[in-house]
Formats: sequence, structure tokens, C-alpha cells
Amino acid sequence: MGLIAKETIEQVLAATDIVDLIGSYIPLKRAGSSYKANCPFHHEKSPSFNVSPAKQFFHCFGCGKSGNAIGFVMEHEGLVFMDALKKLAAKAGVHLEEEPDDPQARAAKRSRGRLLDLHREASAFFHELLKTEPNCQHARAYLKSRGFGKEMAERWEIGWMPENPQTFLDWARSRNFTGKDLVASGLTSLKDENRPAAGLYVRFRDRLMFPIRNEVGDVIAFSGRQLREDPKSGKYINSPETDIFKKSNVLFALDRAKKSILKEKTVILCEGQIDAISCHEQGVENAIAPLGTAFTSQHARILKRYAQTAVLCFDADLAGMKACERAFRELAPEGLSVKVVELPAGDDPDTFLKAHGVEGFRKEIAEARDFFDFKIEAGRKSGRLETAEGRTEMTRDCTELLAVMGDYAARDQQINVVASMLGVGSSTLRQNIGLASRKARAMAERTSTRENPNQPEEEFIEAIPLDRTVGYLCNLAITSANAQHYLNEQFENLHMAKPWVEGINLLEKILAAAPDPESNAAVNAFVSSLRKSEQLALHQVMGGVELKSEEGLQAAENAVGMLSSIVIQKRDAAVKAALKEPGISTERMISLLEEAKVIAKALENSPRSLYDDELPQETKKPEKKPWEKWKK
Repeated sequence: MGLIAKETIEQVLAATDIVDLIGSYIPLKRAGSSYKANCPFHHEKSPSFNVSPAKQFFHCFGCGKSGNAIGFVMEHEGLVFMDALKKLAAKAGVHLEEEPDDPQARAAKRSRGRLLDLHREASAFFHELLKTEPNCQHARAYLKSRGFGKEMAERWEIGWMPENPQTFLDWARSRNFTGKDLVASGLTSLKDENRPAAGLYVRFRDRLMFPIRNEVGDVIAFSGRQLREDPKSGKYINSPETDIFKKSNVLFALDRAKKSILKEKTVILCEGQIDAISCHEQGVENAIAPLGTAFTSQHARILKRYAQTAVLCFDADLAGMKACERAFRELAPEGLSVKVVELPAGDDPDTFLKAHGVEGFRKEIAEARDFFDFKIEAGRKSGRLETAEGRTEMTRDCTELLAVMGDYAARDQQINVVASMLGVGSSTLRQNIGLASRKARAMAERTSTRENPNQPEEEFIEAIPLDRTVGYLCNLAITSANAQHYLNEQFENLHMAKPWVEGINLLEKILAAAPDPESNAAVNAFVSSLRKSEQLALHQVMGGVELKSEEGLQAAENAVGMLSSIVIQKRDAAVKAALKEPGISTERMISLLEEAKVIAKALENSPRSLYDDELPQETKKPEKKPWEKWKK
């Protein structure tokens, strides 16, 4: 790769307004002299992503990502520095001149450019054959049978690879592409690896050719659809991986869908390319599809940049159910909410759209069920919940799936939902989730060690789970003497919350040690005495808001009130779940009903909701600002 002069980079940045740039990707709202938004790089409900017009800089106070316009494009689109710089330079009308410095890098760049040229020109060639070649009538007839016309083929540049391989090879030769170029592209392979002179084998023959594009719209591979039945070959085959095509990094139609996904904050994930194309042709433009391979963690990380919710629209069969579960295991760790569309048996998005129209399809999307609701209902329909063994198995499945969720607030909500639907105690479910998480981490560590036997084992330490309100109280206890004194008086009440919220043990350690909030040395010495996992959790909540002494007391009182509300609601959910347990004794039921009455009275005096994003009314008054400032 060549070098770009520092002055040229500065020229590109000077010509790029970072507010306009980032505003073209995500909605920004003015906040004083800067702009705010929900961070596109991590899951959050309250905006912590700031853009400064004066400094031409962005920073997220949630995940810590920051940088200039080039850095944003690199992070958001997954580009390397040079590609991001070129994109901005093209928009700004700045000419880039590279100073050659590395022969190998220059050769790699030329090779990549050559492959992109080959794919672009081959796509145009295949498309022209589809339109004009007399021997291609059966391919055009197939498209027509699927309800697609000439306009669709042009919009997606659908093409046709002839049965006779010589047609393609002659074309490539006429365009001065070498055999080495064709093999590197994956469109051909050597007939005999040991004898290059034996000639080339053309991978695709008599197939509809769907161009596969990267996020910026370059053709980087092809997917070929079989036109004549051939049991020796798959219905669809894709290009092999090359220097410009990695299946785990590419999602079909994302280049077209990303603007709509950003606008809707939702992505519709289909199983096949035809399904995604059908959605777009009917105006549902936030649909994409993997490339005939399993959905990967890298796919999920890419989608996280654009969406908050993934709607799975897979075939309504056992294979579709398994595909939904596999996709959930990749999407949930990235903090995406996952929903599932239940199409009629035998339907996929393409057939459903043709039978019921776009409004019928939009209705199905709007009524998509939360993943666990869908999974448990499917288990009920299959009879899995009719036996104790089946319920135990379903509980184990759900526990493992809950354990992978990266959005802990959403997971906490789903725990109560799953517990209620399966008739199990939420506290038991939480314990099992902890065990499942530790087991999964241990297995991942063993797998990593097997795959890298020579690599020294690194101890993976994760922050202890810490409820948001408890974390706030921990921060108050080490930053405000008044708050610390008040919380020590509330020690017994806080201890009673231990079964219901995570992190009380850490809060109790702070209150027992009582480090002097006025002494940084005392606080730092105390923190360093904690276990690493506790330190990590505490570091996540320390700092951010400086409170006056009287504000610390007030904030602690408000937060303890909030914590009481949380505990009451969790107790309420647990009692309701316990009342649904099969075979419950009369004595146990009477005890639970009495407890439910006590909880109901407490709830009447505690209108605050555990999952309500809005703050309680009393904390919004001017004198309650410390809690509100911390939440932001």
C-alpha cells in the first residue's frame, strides 16, 4: 500500500463535516454545542454517543469508541484506513496520490484490483447473455416462472453462465484475463493441480448467476442457481473463498439494505437470496440473507452496526427452527433483540409474498414473536411440555440460550417471561444460567487451547454480574461519605435484596471496609484488594458524575427506593411463576397467595417499573438530578 501525505489526509478531514457524515448513517439530535445519538457500535437505550462539530470528533461514553471522520467510517463499514480515506476523499473531491513504499503491498493491491475488475466485467457479461443469448431461453423462462421479469434481472444484474465452458474462457481471453486471474477468482480451477497445462475447469455451467456484492456494492463472488436437475450438483453453489470473498463477512443484499435497516433499526434475515430479492422487489428493503452457509458471529457483528432487532424469516419446518436457534446464538451475544416470523407450513418469504402480497407480509413481520415465546410455543405444540422430562429438557435449552444474551437488562426480563411460561422459579433459572455461562466459558477455553497448543493459556476473567441500580449504589458508597453512612444504616434491607439482584455482595464489601471517599489513595487501595472480577465490575460504574455531599445522600435515598421497587417486582414474578407450578400443594398455594397480597399492596405504593426506561417521576424534579445525571 502506498503512503498518503499527511497534508492530503488533513485536506480530506477538513473537507468532511463529521456531523453531516455521521448523520448520514444514524439519526443525530442536537444537545447544546454537540450532537447525541444511540451508539451504533454497542447496544444501548439511552444516548451516550457524542459528536463534536467544533472538534470534528466523536466519542461514546458507553463503549469508549472515539475518533475522527475516517475512524468512524472504518468502524462502521468495517474498512481499512486506506479504503475509508478513499471513500471520504471521493465524496470531498480530493485527489489522493500514493507514494509507493512496499512492493508486496503494491502487488497485493494490484491483485485485488484485478479480481474486482474481473468480477465486475464477468457480471456484465453474464447479464448480457441472459438478455440476448438464444440458448438461454430456459433461464429466462425459469425467472418468469418465479414471477420475476426483465426489470428485476436488470436491477440485480442477474446473468447466465453457458453450458459450454469455452464460451466463458474465450470471453476472458478477449478481455486479457489470464488463467491465473480466473483461478484466483474462483470462477475456474485447475483440472490437474500438478499439471497446469491440462487446462481450466469452469466451476459454474448452465446456471443463473447472482452477483454477490460487498457492503459498498462491489461484485466479489457469484451464486449459481441450477437450471436443470442434476443430483451430482447442488441447487445453489457459491464461489469459493478468495482474497476478496470471505463467506463469514458477507451478507447478500446488505449493500442495498443497509440504509433501510438503519432507518427501521430492524433487519429481516431470510434463508436464501431469492427470498431477499423478493422482499426488496415488493418494497421490503431491509431484508438480507446469508450465502448458503451457517450464520456466523462475524455476520452478527456486522449487523450490530446497523440494527437493534433481527427478525428471522426462515422456512416453517424443523430445519428452519434449528436455523433460528443457531442464528439466535450468534445474534444475542451482540445485544440484538431476536424475533421470529411464523409463516404457514411450506411457505418461505418468496411464496408468501406472491400468495398474500406485501401488506400480508408486513403484517407477519409486525406480529413476529419474541424468540423465547416462539421456541416455547413450538415446544408446546410438539408435546414437549406434556411430560416432566420434556419440560426439564426445554428448561435446559432455554437456560443455555438465555446465558448467551449480551443485553443483560433484556435477559433479566426474558428470565421472568421464560420462568412464567415454563412454570419454574426465576431464581432457579438465574442460578442455572450462571452455571451454563461458566460451563460455556470453560468449554471455549478448552477449545481454544486445543486449537492453539503452542499458545500460552491466558486466564479469561469476566466482570461479576452487577445490577444497574446496585452498581450505582456501589459508586455512591466510594464517592460520597454521606451516602456511605446512609447505606450502612440500610445494611439489613440491602442484604435482604441479595436473592433478587446481582452485585449485593460487592456492595456489602464496600460498606464493610468503608474506604474514605475523600481519599483517592484509600479508595484505590480498597479496589486493588478486591478480586479481579469485582474490580472489573466496579471500574465500569466508577466516576462519571461528581456529587456534592448532600446530593450523594439524596441520590442514595432515591436509589434504595428504586432497588426496593425492583425487588418487589421480582418477588411478584417469582410468586406468579410458583403458583403455576404443576402439583402444587394446598398449603403451599395458600402461603403463596398470602405473599401475593402483601406484594400487591407494596406494588400499589411503588409504581416504578423495573424495565421502564423513563425515570420515576420524583427523580425528575430539580432536586433529584444526581440520579438522572448518573443514568445519562
